[in-house]
Amino acid sequence: MSRVAIVEDHERLAGMVRDALAGVGIEADLFRSIAEATYGVRHAEYAVVIIDRGLPDGDGLTFLRGLRAEGQMMPCLMLTARDALHDRVDGLESGADDYVTKPFAMSELVARVRTLMRRPVALTTLVASFADVTVDPQQREMRAGAQSVLLAPAELQIMLCLIEAAGLTVRHAALEHAAWGLGEAVTPNALEVTVHRLRKKLAAISTKTRLMNVRGAGFALQEISG
Repeated sequence: MSRVAIVEDHERLAGMVRDALAGVGIEADLFRSIAEATYGVRHAEYAVVIIDRGLPDGDGLTFLRGLRAEGQMMPCLMLTARDALHDRVDGLESGADDYVTKPFAMSELVARVRTLMRRPVALTTLVASFADVTVDPQQREMRAGAQSVLLAPAELQIMLCLIEAAGLTVRHAALEHAAWGLGEAVTPNALEVTVHRLRKKLAAISTKTRLMNVRGAGFALQEISG
């Protein structure tokens, strides 16, 4: 999946980071404290967690150590206003995968997040594929052969989640989280409506890939032969 958790209590900075990531097709959930973030990561899956050190209820390193102690091994990027060497060493020894000192360029942060999302497989692109379908998160585009369609943010995240599953069934709750996160109210039929639009867009590009309903379980991609 390509959803990121941002643990940052500075509302404006958190919003800027979220918008910068959204610009390359990466959606994010915002958490303002260790308590909120702890709840979030226990109830959802994230490709990367971005953690500020200075949080209202403690040092971000406390949260990071807690994650690692619980066996949560998703990549973590630390944000801090502290630029002393021992601060960076403390972060890395606590389990951080990367470290960015404030102020920072948003383009650098996005590049670092994308690098973390590529681990452990060394890829040259974040483009995702299943059968004859290719999804480009940065362009928000889905292609099959020479035909292409644009995807809305929720459609993009659902397709990326389904492609990552490689044909296996993805639960309704997992798809809803991928598309809308934890903080956004979702109507009961939002997933079905979005899946319906995706099916129409798959048909529009004449792909052999179908979005199948696995009754009572979720949805899955399937390649139709012939």
